Amino acid sequence: MSVAWPPATTIPRLGVGVGLRAEIEQLVVDHAEQIDWLELITEDYLFNPHRRATLAALREHFPLIPHGVELSIGSAEPVDEGYLSALAELVALVDAPWCSDHLCFTRAGGIALSALLPLPRTEEVVAAVADKVRHIQQVVGVPFLLENISAFIDLPGEMPDAEFLTRIVERADCGILLDLTNVYNNAVNHQFDPLTYLDAIPLERVVQVHLAGGTYAGDLLQDNHRTAVHTEVWDLLRHVLPHAPISGFMIERDGKLPDDFPEILADIARTREVIGTAGAGVEQR
Repeated sequence: MSVAWPPATTIPRLGVGVGLRAEIEQLVVDHAEQIDWLELITEDYLFNPHRRATLAALREHFPLIPHGVELSIGSAEPVDEGYLSALAELVALVDAPWCSDHLCFTRAGGIALSALLPLPRTEEVVAAVADKVRHIQQVVGVPFLLENISAFIDLPGEMPDAEFLTRIVERADCGILLDLTNVYNNAVNHQFDPLTYLDAIPLERVVQVHLAGGTYAGDLLQDNHRTAVHTEVWDLLRHVLPHAPISGFMIERDGKLPDDFPEILADIARTREVIGTAGAGVEQR
């Protein structure tokens, strides 16, 4: 099954959700009336029958969206077909309207590097990644989104980062998972204007956004999802709302769980406030 962009069938507007983590799973279910949908870490469920068995119960409360960290789209090697087949099964199992992974590489020479690493911004890489994404999207049978990453190093390249992302998604004919926190982090760490970056990418391809907070290590702002969403990230959300047909807003939180669950709920409420103030309606369950 091939998926043309924009998709022939309308992508549902899911509302405001949260990244599911084991530490808060019961709290998420207990507060289902405040949470519209859940993003699953793909690898938690891909080859884990015990974890997959929990999805039926979650599916009764929430739409579920797989989000991967180990597809390693930017590796020199071909995409792992076993992984891809399992991903397609997971997408079908939860009836996901889309799935996603990062514009990066996480493996080299068969070795797992345990990090989301940036790619050389070259014509060759654009062509190779776009071809892989087209194949991925064909196999999974739903729109596939690429996420922009946060990177401490900025590799030299033949084009700016915004152009690199743009050329890949347009050539692959796929969507964007726009991580606004990553845009802000990179702008701080590499000293560029985040609004210029946002204005240079095809916002009409943005299906989902990530919103999170981080902490500093010296002068570097870390993408560690350990605090409430930065004030500056809310400003970036306000900037893109009039231009992007966002179907899913998602709060990322990984640290200090479950103690900081009230902050997650507060960020969900704040997201709805920002959406409402911007006049961008969002359909919720």
